[in-house]
Amino acid sequence: MIPIRSLFLFILIAMAQGCANTHVTSAWKTPGLEPASYRNIMVFGIVRDADTGLRAAMENHLVGDLRSRGYTAFSGLERYGAGRFRGMNETEAASLLQADGVDAVMTIVLLDKRKERHYEPAQIQNPPNGRYQNRMWMYYGALYDRIQTPGYYAESTRYYWESNFYDLAANRLLYSVQTESFDPPNTNRQAHEYGLAVVGSLVKSGVLAKTGAKGKTE
Repeated sequence: MIPIRSLFLFILIAMAQGCANTHVTSAWKTPGLEPASYRNIMVFGIVRDADTGLRAAMENHLVGDLRSRGYTAFSGLERYGAGRFRGMNETEAASLLQADGVDAVMTIVLLDKRKERHYEPAQIQNPPNGRYQNRMWMYYGALYDRIQTPGYYAESTRYYWESNFYDLAANRLLYSVQTESFDPPNTNRQAHEYGLAVVGSLVKSGVLAKTGAKGKTE
């Protein structure tokens, strides 16, 4: 039989693992915009050259979440490589994309990344329960051990992302969304949560026409 204390600990850990670290902080849509259908959406990450792995993960998860809702999308990095648009002007880039049948672009940009230090007590728990408080020596023992154990300083990281959705033919920004990710355990987890949050917000905003398709590639 699992001890009650161990069972509670297991439940708390499971709940913590199930909580999303990424949430939408703000979103904007062009006023009066009606839902529209797009044939081919390019997801395009704008990151440092050193962060190509992060870009690939963010693009692929966002593409996957768009496809899972029936929209045709692809990764700009996967199709064109890391430096294909470097040195191009707006007209040249738009011509290349339109020639490839792209009619919308969704960007991903890391706006900011902040590290924070915070103090973690060695034992994070509620004060002793009534049974301990009613018996002086048990209360003393529990509290003494708790206050004698030193804590430590931990470091966490916050990521601030932004995605914009552009209609390529009209050369117009239709939608913008900002998110915050708190201390994601790894890149894939962050990319997974970001894709879900952003695509969910995009669809809810009514920028894209609803589709009954199960999923499309391109």
